[in-house]
Amino acid sequence: MSFSINVEKIKPSATMAVSALAKRLKAEGRDVIDMSAGEPDYDTPAHIAEAGIEGIRAGKTRYTPAPGMPELRQAIARALSDRTGHELDPAGIVVTSGAKQALFNSCFCLFGPGDDVLISSPYWTSYPEIVSLARANPVPVAGAEERDFRLTPDDLDRVAGPSARGLIYSSPSNPTGTVYPREELRRLVEWARHRRIWLIADEIYRAINFTGVEGQPAPGLLDLPVDSLGNYVLIDGASKAFAMTGWRLGFSYCETRVAKELAAVQSHVSSNAATPSQMAALAAYTDRIRTDRAVKEMVAAFRRRRDLIVRLVDELLPDLTYVKPHGAFYLFCRVDSTFDDGVPDSTAFCNWVLEETGVALVPGVAFGDDRYVRMSYALSDALIEDAIKRLADALARR
Repeated sequence: MSFSINVEKIKPSATMAVSALAKRLKAEGRDVIDMSAGEPDYDTPAHIAEAGIEGIRAGKTRYTPAPGMPELRQAIARALSDRTGHELDPAGIVVTSGAKQALFNSCFCLFGPGDDVLISSPYWTSYPEIVSLARANPVPVAGAEERDFRLTPDDLDRVAGPSARGLIYSSPSNPTGTVYPREELRRLVEWARHRRIWLIADEIYRAINFTGVEGQPAPGLLDLPVDSLGNYVLIDGASKAFAMTGWRLGFSYCETRVAKELAAVQSHVSSNAATPSQMAALAAYTDRIRTDRAVKEMVAAFRRRRDLIVRLVDELLPDLTYVKPHGAFYLFCRVDSTFDDGVPDSTAFCNWVLEETGVALVPGVAFGDDRYVRMSYALSDALIEDAIKRLADALARR
């Protein structure tokens, strides 16, 4: 059986695969602690969930315009405007079936054969695959490890050739939790504008931020002067900040002429994001007092868990190093010091850990760095403590 050239190099999502394996082992009766999942462990806030249910009851189950309900696009634009101090045009918003679709729309519209797309590494596992689906060439580029992998213009200059057309980065980062300070973002923007390169900024974790003033989101692209940005697409959504991963509700923001092209592609790929999900998101972006309260409670818990897992790794796994996360809910831990003939890489390490301890981790090779593994601390304090103790005991037995 043969398949199209479009998919011959595509690999399944490693994070989804590990999470599915963990769920299957749990269903078989194994005592599994799943640290692979890339989603909050909280329920969707009640007022958001109720709005989705009420939308169904009110018959809001039909098609909407492909780029989303006008009132939702207006609400998102208003929330962004209030946050950044810039007046943003709702016509620049395209509501999507998750941020992943917003990324696909952008790459499919902006890149093609012969184009190089630079990807900040370690990267979210889907970035290279989405770029490849657009038939462009993904080019990973890593910042210095001692800088928590944050990119500088010098890093980009070493990799960017005449075919470079795009740069994708995330802040806060999945998998490292790295957050770019505003001044470093400004330098990336200037570099991309000077090179006439499209900047795709993935800010899906922006609300889950441990830097600066407590309760404030991480620095973002639109915190900079709009006239300094050059060509860009901002990616964000409801999934992480509002614990709405399964609702599949993301969005992009860019110039209106670009947004029209993104919406045109989406109209043929998936039409609109699910209408009940849009109704739920409308409540999230309009009832902002209740939404902000729920987000702050969740972020405070993630901050506490971040501190807990860092302390436990320092105490129980002192030979392992890690990137201290300043956002999101992941610990990117370097484990290559434990490799041997039987466990030669991050995939073998994660398989060994799952078999020995029942703890599910994601191998760093999925994110472009085989020396590391990713641990999600979107778990209860008790499960985090149990997981790290299991891992420490297993490594001690080796």
